Amino acid sequence: SDSAEATPQDNGVQISAPIRYEPDLFLSSEANLHRYEVHPLGTFPHGPGPEFKTTVKVQNLGCYPLRNLTLRLALPALGYRRAAFLSVTRVLADNATCELHGPAEDPRGGGPAPVVPVHPEDLLRVDR
Repeated sequence: SDSAEATPQDNGVQISAPIRYEPDLFLSSEANLHRYEVHPLGTFPHGPGPEFKTTVKVQNLGCYPLRNLTLRLALPALGYRRAAFLSVTRVLADNATCELHGPAEDPRGGGPAPVVPVHPEDLLRVDR
């Protein structure tokens, strides 16, 4: 038009289009203890068992940086009758924030979450 606009600020529009991006993540893990001997009941040596190291690595192979990425690891730490057989002594996290949580609570009640038991008799008939 050849006339002046009375409100030129309402002639603009902001356009946004969501873009769906699938990140190309590579997850790898490595442990230095590949075999562990299970002792019969009552003959387990005193003190902690062998120390082992597990390394978990997350790599972004995509072309865009990722932010607020969460990785949750559930380590089997409790056995029959909630007997502890694993304790985390040290965590090294490069360029990341790490939080350690104890065994999960049972959502149905106030106690600890149920543990799938591994009964000692399950290993009685296993060949060496």
